[in-house]
Amino acid sequence: MHKESFNWLGFFIRLLFALVLVYATYNPEGYSYFHWIQASLNHRETGLFGSDALKFVAGILLLAGWLIFVNATRDSLGFVGICLILALCGGLIWLAADMGLFEPTNVRLIEHLTEIVVAIILAFGMSWSHIHRRLTGQVDIDTR
Repeated sequence: MHKESFNWLGFFIRLLFALVLVYATYNPEGYSYFHWIQASLNHRETGLFGSDALKFVAGILLLAGWLIFVNATRDSLGFVGICLILALCGGLIWLAADMGLFEPTNVRLIEHLTEIVVAIILAFGMSWSHIHRRLTGQVDIDTR
């Protein structure tokens, strides 16, 4: 049996996919599924991008991505692990603000940082079993 070993490239690829998922769903720049649906509720769009079928398919693909990432994260990290990563990221953001690296009243920046933190949590959730096996030599087994 081939054992896939953990490497940082694999983690960063998972992080990239998580960032795409999070930013495609919503982002403060206004180019996201959320804004696409909101625009169609405000006025009728025409052409391919106004297609309700296309919006449905895109929504199902995003939902599937979220289910994969959230289930893997919940199963591998659990509530405590998610809270620990969230607390660490929050502490690092607080430290950066405290050091004067950015102005904490910048709402758009805080939105971007929040999205990045969500993607980091999802990427760690997708990678945790590999990291855990590398650190401890123990293999996680799903008993469901």
